[in-house]
Amino acid sequence: MTSSRIQKLRVDRQQGLKGYGHQAFVSCLTRLYSCQWKPHQHTGSQFGHFCCSKLECGSFAMIIVTFCLSLVFLYFWTEAQNDYNDFDWFIFGNLGFWFPWSMVLLVTAAVFFTYIAFLLLLAVCLLSEGQRLYLHCGHKIGILVTLIFSIAATAVLSDLWNEKWETVLLSFQLAPENTYMSFEKVVAAGGDGLETDVTISYDGIPFLMHDKSLRRTTNVEDIFPNRTHSPAAMFTWNELQQLNAGAWFFLQNPFKTASSLSPEDCIQAQNQSVCTLRAVLELAAQYGKLIIFDLYRPPRGHPYRDMWISRTLEVIQSESSIHSNQVLWLPTELRELVQETDPELQQTSGSLAPVEELQQNHIVRLNLHYSSMSEAEISMYSAVNISTNLYVVSEPWLFSLAWCAGVHSITTNAVHILKSLRRPLFFMACSSEYRASLQSSQTLRFVLEMKINVGGAQILVTRVSF
Repeated sequence: MTSSRIQKLRVDRQQGLKGYGHQAFVSCLTRLYSCQWKPHQHTGSQFGHFCCSKLECGSFAMIIVTFCLSLVFLYFWTEAQNDYNDFDWFIFGNLGFWFPWSMVLLVTAAVFFTYIAFLLLLAVCLLSEGQRLYLHCGHKIGILVTLIFSIAATAVLSDLWNEKWETVLLSFQLAPENTYMSFEKVVAAGGDGLETDVTISYDGIPFLMHDKSLRRTTNVEDIFPNRTHSPAAMFTWNELQQLNAGAWFFLQNPFKTASSLSPEDCIQAQNQSVCTLRAVLELAAQYGKLIIFDLYRPPRGHPYRDMWISRTLEVIQSESSIHSNQVLWLPTELRELVQETDPELQQTSGSLAPVEELQQNHIVRLNLHYSSMSEAEISMYSAVNISTNLYVVSEPWLFSLAWCAGVHSITTNAVHILKSLRRPLFFMACSSEYRASLQSSQTLRFVLEMKINVGGAQILVTRVSF
């Protein structure tokens, strides 16, 4: 056999091997897409003819739509890391046990997206090879599940955020929620202010309670089994004093941080009782701290339903040693009467309004969600001496954005991270006032809202950020 013939046979053999390898690759893609694992003859399409039936065209279009929606939700949820604590706390408040649902949602979204992206890649490769598409019914069910998940999750989360989530924000979990111990921890952490929620007992004692009932944060089921779901405001102070407000934290250990407490702290936390507003006011007065709180109006049939504002003012003015200018007054009800009764209170608004309206109501501070304001609005309010606090800002990039926008202070879960930032992570087209503040080394304050364990005591902390 001549050398030229041998060389030709070698070339033909190599081409045959390449063709066989390519055919095997296409066969593998087809089997993954159609889930048909038995050997069979793959059919292609003739030139100029479309290679899919109407049903398969619809399936391919569904893959594309699902890919886009799952990508949107994955991006949306990845960028929402700043609010993961809010989401986990919201779920905890409804289910009664703690679990990192935000991470579960993130992993689930990533898995679904990866699956759909893989199917789309298979379909595109097969179409480029002129192969007919036969999507297995199992894949069709998977696509439908992913589509429903993406749409439902996006809709539910959007609805929750539009309602601004009635959440209690958390950070360093070191003591049971809204107990005196938690506020002592706040003071020890160097907080400049305390934030909490106030309810009026049946006999007129303002006390700290975030939930409408006592079920989650006390042992009311053991002491008053027939009143488990009764409003917290319908209990007298004598009845409230019988409850334990700390043991539940060790029984549920929702944040898996109870073991981080010292033996002494464990004993103290397990014996915490319901805390009065007066006690926290005295603590704030003793250490010169600010305090801000949501005040809940008692339900119908409560003796103080129409006197809850005046009773709270009475505690501030007559039953505690705190100075009125240490109190950031957030309740909107009867604000004009409150201003006349105690003009030294720092009137604070939780909603946007025209400058004229804010000034008429003597508002000196805005306390708003970080997505509620623009740089122009911040500058507008600042020009009339109305400071702005945004909550909840826990990501360094978002903190930097707020910084450049001219925000006066923020509420955060991550003071341990943000306090180390001496300058923004990036520089934008910042206002002349901001550039001047850089040159003069003026400080931007940030506010830490700390829930000491399961929500704990929320605090406002001012730190030097330059």
